[in-house]
This record gives sequence, C-alpha cells and structure tokens, in this order.
Amino acid sequence: MAMTTKIETGREVATLINVFTVLPERQAELVALLSRATEETMKDRPGFISANIHASADGERVVNYAQWESEAHFRAMLADPTAQEHMTQAAALAEGFDPRLYAVESVHHIEGAPGAG
Repeated sequence: MAMTTKIETGREVATLINVFTVLPERQAELVALLSRATEETMKDRPGFISANIHASADGERVVNYAQWESEAHFRAMLADPTAQEHMTQAAALAEGFDPRLYAVESVHHIEGAPGAG
C-alpha cells in the first residue's frame, strides 16, 4: 500500500519541515537534488511515508515537508551514510537550512474545495 501525505491532528507521525535558504540561481538545482535524494535513498528507508518539496516564488527558499512513521525512524535515517551524503550535498547548495520536527496542532479545510479530503 502506497503511503501518502496526510495532514491531520492526532496522527502518530514525525513531521519534518526543513526550510532551506538558497540563492535564486541555485533553487532549481537544490529542488532537483532533494527530489533525486528522495527517489534514490529516502523512500527506501524504513519508516518513510512521504516527502514534498516546495520552491518559493521568490526563488530564495526551498521547503521539504516530510513524514516519517516515528521520530526513531527519522533519527535512523539521519545516521545512514548514504542519506548523510545527500544531506551534505544539499547543505552545500544552500546558504542555510533549518530542519525541525513538528506536530500537527490544527487543520482547516473548506468543504468541497479542491484537495480538501
């Protein structure tokens, strides 16, 4: 069964939101690297659920919104040498980055709106 991103309160997942600051001329390169890292490495790690890569309209940020089954699964990925290689490459492209784990506290939808489950 394919896992997909579900944003809802009370869900027992570890949510990573990593905000990268990047020079606009490097944004597309960073997006491509994060997408490739997800396909080649992250998605095969135990506990991986999903990753969503966002590029800001001004070209200065890239955000990775990822979900893992647990914080332990996320921490195990961080210790994996192949994952570390991808993370080192991403850090080299970025001017800065701020990875943090979050809990969903509130979700709001308009009934019938596109994408509102």
